Amino acid sequence: MSKFHTVNKVAFNKNEIILSIDGKMLRLPLKKISGKLSKASLHERQAYEISPSGYGIHWPLLDEDLSIDGLLGINHQRLHQKKAA
Repeated sequence: MSKFHTVNKVAFNKNEIILSIDGKMLRLPLKKISGKLSKASLHERQAYEISPSGYGIHWPLLDEDLSIDGLLGINHQRLHQKKAA
């Protein structure tokens, strides 16, 4: 299985998720990316799993998933089409 991304850190402050992905730090407002995470307790937020491929993050207690590509604004299909042209 190829690894899409390396997620080194997932942390929260009151209104943001703080991520280290592929060596880059991101601070994203929770309300814009996930209503479930913005309303979740600290316990629920901290109970996450990073997919082995680095493709996404899953919160089993919330039944919530975030795609790393989506957070980074990457469209692999568009990238593949550019390479084929």
